[in-house]
Amino acid sequence: MAPISSFLTASFLVVSTGAFSPASNPTTTKTSIRPTTSSNSRLYENFGFSFAEDQVENTPQLILGEANYKKWLNSVDPNNMLNRQYPVLARVRELGLLEQTAELGVLSKLEKQGLTLQKAEQLLPLLEDLGLLGLVANNQQLLINGVAPLAIEGAPLILPLLAGALDVGAPAFYAAAAGAAGLDAFLFATGAEVPFLGLSAGAVAGLVLVPLSVALAVVGGAIGNLKN
Repeated sequence: MAPISSFLTASFLVVSTGAFSPASNPTTTKTSIRPTTSSNSRLYENFGFSFAEDQVENTPQLILGEANYKKWLNSVDPNNMLNRQYPVLARVRELGLLEQTAELGVLSKLEKQGLTLQKAEQLLPLLEDLGLLGLVANNQQLLINGVAPLAIEGAPLILPLLAGALDVGAPAFYAAAAGAAGLDAFLFATGAEVPFLGLSAGAVAGLVLVPLSVALAVVGGAIGNLKN
C-alpha cells in the first residue's frame, strides 16, 4: 500500500500546485511571441533622403545597374577597358614561356629540390584549408588583369634567375630576401628621395621590397622543408 499512497500524495501535490499557479492567457502568449516587422523595410538608392537624386529617374533603363552598363558598353566597344581581359594564353605562347621553362630545366630542378607531383597533390588540401583556393576563385578578374600581366611579362627575366636559384636551393632565396630587405634599409638610412616627388625612396620602394623579401623567405623555407 505504501507505493500507492505515495503515488496519490504526489498526484495531489501536483494538482494543488497547478491550482495556485496563475492561468496563462493564450492571447497574451501569442502576442508575446509574434515577430515584430518593420512597417517600411524598402531600400532606396537615395537612402530615403528627399533631397537626394533618384537613380531610377535620372538614369536610362538601358544602363541602369552594373550588369546593364557592362552589356551596353560591350555593344558600343567590344574592346573596352571595363570588360577587357588580359590574354594569358596568347601572351604565354607569344613570349615562348613554355619553351624557355623547358630549356632552363625549371621543372626538373624543382623535382631535385623535392617538389614532386605527389607532394604537390598533398599541398592542395592545405591550400584549401588556408582558404587560398577560394581566394583565387573569388578574385579571378583581379588576378587575370592585375597579377598575371606582371608575372607573365616579367617571366622572360625571372625564369633564368629562378632556374639559377633552384640550382643553389633554399639559401639562394634567403639571400635574395636579405638583399631586398637590406636595400630598403639602405634607402631609409641614406634618406634617399624619389626625384620630383620628394617622397622617401625607402617608403616607396618598401611597398615592393618588403613583400618581396617576405615572399622569398617563405619560398626558401618551403623549399628547405620539401626534402624533410
